[in-house]
Amino acid sequence: MSEELKECPVCNSPYGYASGENSYTCPECGNQWELTASAGEEITNESASPQILDSNGNPLQDGDTVIVIKQLPVKGSSSPIKAGTKVKNIKLVEGDHDIACKIDGFGAMGLKSEFVRKA
Repeated sequence: MSEELKECPVCNSPYGYASGENSYTCPECGNQWELTASAGEEITNESASPQILDSNGNPLQDGDTVIVIKQLPVKGSSSPIKAGTKVKNIKLVEGDHDIACKIDGFGAMGLKSEFVRKA
């Protein structure tokens, strides 16, 4: 069975595969798009970088200051990050831990956006 591959309009990966009738998905960036039947134009349904939200549903951006809302254990450390800890100048990254930051006394680490709120 041979599937026709389409180039992703977001990352230009040549491996976009059919995921429905006139619908394609990119395995590299996760973008989904449709082809219109008339001209073969591509319409993007999902942005390349999904919006990252804090625990209250507020959108986060690079450089924001957030507050940890729950005591978080840290691997390799005897003390946890306490609730109420303010984290300045965050950077949004892709992955399970979608916030990269530096926390005083702990150093560089990744946090999940579900455990922080925007300050």
